[in-house]
Amino acid sequence: MTRAEKRAASGLAAIFGLRMLGMFLILPVFALYAEDLQGGDNYTLVGLALGIYGLTQAILMIPFGMASDRIGRKKVIIFGLIVFAFGSFVAMAATDIYWTIIGRALQGAGAISAAVTAMLADLTREEHRTKAMALIGSTIGIAFAVSLAAGPALNRLIGVPGIFAMTGILALAAIWVVKVWVPDPADTHFHADAQANPAKLADVLKNDQLARLDFGIFALHAAQMAMFVVVPVALVNSGLAADHHWAVYLPVLLGSFVLMVPGIIYGEKRGQMKPIFIGSVALMLLAQLGLAYGIDHFWGIVWALFFYFVAFNLLEASLPSLISKLAPASAKGTAMGVYNTAQALGLFFGGFFGGWLAQHYGFAAVFIFCVILMAIWLLASLSMTTPPAIKTRLFRVGVMQADQAALLKMQLAEVTGVVEAVVVAEEGVAMLKVSLKGWDEAAARTLLDAALPARQA
Repeated sequence: MTRAEKRAASGLAAIFGLRMLGMFLILPVFALYAEDLQGGDNYTLVGLALGIYGLTQAILMIPFGMASDRIGRKKVIIFGLIVFAFGSFVAMAATDIYWTIIGRALQGAGAISAAVTAMLADLTREEHRTKAMALIGSTIGIAFAVSLAAGPALNRLIGVPGIFAMTGILALAAIWVVKVWVPDPADTHFHADAQANPAKLADVLKNDQLARLDFGIFALHAAQMAMFVVVPVALVNSGLAADHHWAVYLPVLLGSFVLMVPGIIYGEKRGQMKPIFIGSVALMLLAQLGLAYGIDHFWGIVWALFFYFVAFNLLEASLPSLISKLAPASAKGTAMGVYNTAQALGLFFGGFFGGWLAQHYGFAAVFIFCVILMAIWLLASLSMTTPPAIKTRLFRVGVMQADQAALLKMQLAEVTGVVEAVVVAEEGVAMLKVSLKGWDEAAARTLLDAALPARQA
């Protein structure tokens, strides 16, 4: 990657990180804080407050991305960060659960993820885009891990209103990153590998393999949000003071990472992602069962959380990779858009329905609901297609005529190890799915290089 690409990737990753850090910090402490709010003794409303940002985010994410094509990436991102910051300050000032819900909804309405991804595509060359996307993904993962450990400590120092205020300040700091650190794109246009294309939406929604993964990310994040409605309260009920919850979250997270990394490496290198994936869903089901039956016991919660985070980290890391492998090359951006929308809807559904179950049927019912979700996911996963041992490579070939693109596509498809070739004439991009066991990269590059002078002439 060039220095400019590294600057763009680090800046946009920082924007994601600053935004998501504030969102994650309240997860381990909000249910306890809500008890002191007017109306906060109703778990249904607590769950709605936690999850509603997912609903507004799901509604506005793709429209914000499309708007950035027309009016500019930075304008949309800055507007979204302002809305997010305003929602954070509304939640900070709230004295009842209803204003907190409004604040959280406004936070979600600052749905900039699709616009940020599109801008990253504008600022990075095709062959380096996967690395840039991985940087953003790892930043979000680190923000989540840090938040679970730091949230209880910050709650003791500044309280949840202080965390909301800090979230707003971090969003305003992200605006500075956008304006000063992130370069201005020389060319802004649609990227099929990074953005949702409405014309491809029907094909993606009809793909039963992708539907399995979309349901999976929905279920995974529904369970996550439902869990945080009740686990902080259950830990306090088990005798652990809220200030010391970090002593549970930090060890289980660190232990889960130790087990997660070898699992992903083994699955990717040995072409064993399907058994790793199915095993992770089964482990998640067992963890939810453990929470259902151990929610009244401290060590029952701790051990169930450990297995939960092992499964969660494995699934969170493998799902985007599986989407990339199973989605048609020309619809990868659309597939990821549907996937991200399903994730956000899962956050809303899990928070709201989990809170409703806790209110009317008790804590154990929340995890029985999660067990049912995981059982459905497990059954769906058993019949999923074995993910091919492939990787996606993108190349800039220059804008061309449709007949030139068709010829180049045919030539690339005949190269040894190329599983799928797509050439998007109007974008000037070639997208290849190639075998991990070896492909004739030299032959492909010869064809790609030969195509460029013909158009430049």
